[in-house]
Amino acid sequence: MRELPLPTLPIADIRGHAPSRRSLHDTPPDAAPRDRSALGFEVVWARHEDEVRQAQRLRYLVFAEEMGARLSVPQGSPVGHDIDMFDPFCEHLLVRATGDGSEAGQVIGTYRVLTPAAARRVGSLYSETEFDLTRLRPLRERMVELGRSCVHPAHRSGGAILALWGALAEFMDRNKLDTMIGCASVSMRDGGHYAASLWQRLRQTHMAAIEWQVRPRLPLPVDELQHDLDVEAPALIKGYLRCGAKVLGAPAWDPDFNTADLPMLMRIAELPSRYRRHFLGR
Repeated sequence: MRELPLPTLPIADIRGHAPSRRSLHDTPPDAAPRDRSALGFEVVWARHEDEVRQAQRLRYLVFAEEMGARLSVPQGSPVGHDIDMFDPFCEHLLVRATGDGSEAGQVIGTYRVLTPAAARRVGSLYSETEFDLTRLRPLRERMVELGRSCVHPAHRSGGAILALWGALAEFMDRNKLDTMIGCASVSMRDGGHYAASLWQRLRQTHMAAIEWQVRPRLPLPVDELQHDLDVEAPALIKGYLRCGAKVLGAPAWDPDFNTADLPMLMRIAELPSRYRRHFLGR
């Protein structure tokens, strides 16, 4: 099992100058996310390449096999993995099942995190392939991008995603980062009518201030779709909104993943007090 041959910085030191390449295996014990093993799972940061591969296999299961995404992976990538050019620059947060069952140790949930320093090294954010993020430049020094969020279909009762969010909040707080952005995907299996209707609803209630709004590079053709359906937000997006997230603009259309992607922003300072107490203990 070899350590990540990547420009990965230890969790507790991502804002300084890049040291020699090290993995998150070097993170001091008191900087590790809290152990949720009593709840049937634990949250860890990937320390070795094979752990990242486990996350990529879960992503393939969810995005390709379950959702039908057409994945374009780098040449030479192992079969059955969702891999892209941003992965080597990201930190990968994993939820593992615990206990004595046959799935003990299995990765059942994941997020990837692109830090400000890593975004400079790769040259952009994944979100910039879908949106013009020019207006977010003032936020970038303390802004991380979250992506490739998924949970195994057998573990979507809520506990796994809350554990991931708790670890992300600890990560942000410890490293004095204050803003998270990412694309929240909405299935277009119905042709896009649900996504168009959801956007029309959210633009009335959860839009970010004009100075943070962004434009999609390939907009979802809302005017050509039915956009007056009475819809509810998917559970993940609903959770983001409860935590104070804002929508940054109209959805982009991702033909490969067959989704409409909503650009979203969440700021630690805007976490409602009950979530601040739950995730940060204050």
